[in-house]
Amino acid sequence: MALSGVRVIELAGLAPAPFCGMILADFGAKVIRVDRTKVAMSLDTQGRGKRSVAINLKTSEGVTLLRKLCVQSDVILEPYRQGVMEKLGLGPEQLLKENPRLIYARLTGYGQSGSYATAAGHDINYIALSGLLSRLGRSGEKPYAPLNLIADFAGGGLSCALGIVLALLERTKSGKGQIIDASMVEGAAYVGSFAWKSRGIGMWDRPRGENMLDSGAPFYDTYETADGKYMAVGAIEPQFYTQLLKGLELDTGALPPQMSATDWPELRRIFTESFASKTRAEWSRIFDGTDACVTPVLSFDEVSSHPHHQERASFVKDPSGEKAPGRPRFLSRTPAEPCLASDPVIGEHTVQVLNEFGFHVSRHRPDADGRGRRG
Repeated sequence: MALSGVRVIELAGLAPAPFCGMILADFGAKVIRVDRTKVAMSLDTQGRGKRSVAINLKTSEGVTLLRKLCVQSDVILEPYRQGVMEKLGLGPEQLLKENPRLIYARLTGYGQSGSYATAAGHDINYIALSGLLSRLGRSGEKPYAPLNLIADFAGGGLSCALGIVLALLERTKSGKGQIIDASMVEGAAYVGSFAWKSRGIGMWDRPRGENMLDSGAPFYDTYETADGKYMAVGAIEPQFYTQLLKGLELDTGALPPQMSATDWPELRRIFTESFASKTRAEWSRIFDGTDACVTPVLSFDEVSSHPHHQERASFVKDPSGEKAPGRPRFLSRTPAEPCLASDPVIGEHTVQVLNEFGFHVSRHRPDADGRGRRG
């Protein structure tokens, strides 16, 4: 796989950093999650392909042990607030001095500098500060956050993984590691570059919820069907819009012009009535195989059974029987190969990993404070 041979030390955290680590593991990196020693269970639901080592970083021995692991690793991924790692004696200045090739990835909400650097926050706070939240929501309603996808996962975990891969690529030229300051606020704003840079061409010049791609246009929205389910419509281009009207059995000549924003409420009323006349399954049969850009809104329980996903094996089943997104098909020769084993429990691989790193640790009493004998 593309990242085979890359060793990653991931300090346990929530959501963004675990996602970043899972991406690296899916593509072959050996990701070691460093858990706390006095936690009953892990909250990392994205532990796929990782191993767990429990280390007590509140002791000097534990800190020393982690430093020694980093000397033999390629990447350290840490999700703490600004200054926490420095207080532990594990800041980038010290670790890069001991291992100049180390990629030190810092994934935080607000970044390592600025007046908010030490502040607490969550996805909704980060997208609020990025400017994107002000654009999300229907007309006349308050802004709403679309799950915690934009900052935590797109602007956070995914962007940080990209930064790590870029740093590893650059290291092949310079031989040196570097620090990654991954701010979820800035990452979210960067993901929203299209919205920022499209304002000048009339795509986002109207109030929230009144533009083409934010539920303002009736041909880019969702509609309830006769059975209480939904269809998604994205018929923007004229040729696709024509296919939409054909499937709905609507007469183009009897309708207002597609791009007349003042007529959008009337068009939406007509589309709403039309979609409510048939079930989702009936509409799917009508629009499948056309270029109308109309698709069923699938639930988590339904999505893996869709023929398209089955043909591409897009979803995998873990040992507990739960289904989840599988490997992303980015690469032809070295694709991702998600591990289907159970996610690691805290400290499950402490002895195994420490022995691999040259420590001789008893299998009967794994010493997570670093007092095991070094080979």
